[in-house]
Amino acid sequence: MPTAVEKVKYTQKQELIARFGNAIANPVRVAILQQLSRQSCCYHGDMAEELPIAHSTLSQHLKVLKESGLIQGEIEAPKIKYCINRENWAMAKGLLIGFFD
Repeated sequence: MPTAVEKVKYTQKQELIARFGNAIANPVRVAILQQLSRQSCCYHGDMAEELPIAHSTLSQHLKVLKESGLIQGEIEAPKIKYCINRENWAMAKGLLIGFFD
């Protein structure tokens, strides 16, 4: 066990699994990802109509997903369009499948 002075170093794979795992650790974020995976992109307002949460709460969940790299957002004033980041989505699927095997 490392002492307080020593720092535990994690592999890049461990860091990525934790980042993606945290992003999908909430049922609202899972629902957002499922909705986005069924279509090419979706606007914030359209998602707000589908999900039973406040706009501000939706924005926080979208922020977590965007920071994880699983989704990307594009501003089309005055709206923001979100879509799955296909490259990171594929990476996350591979890492998580490998983790559970």
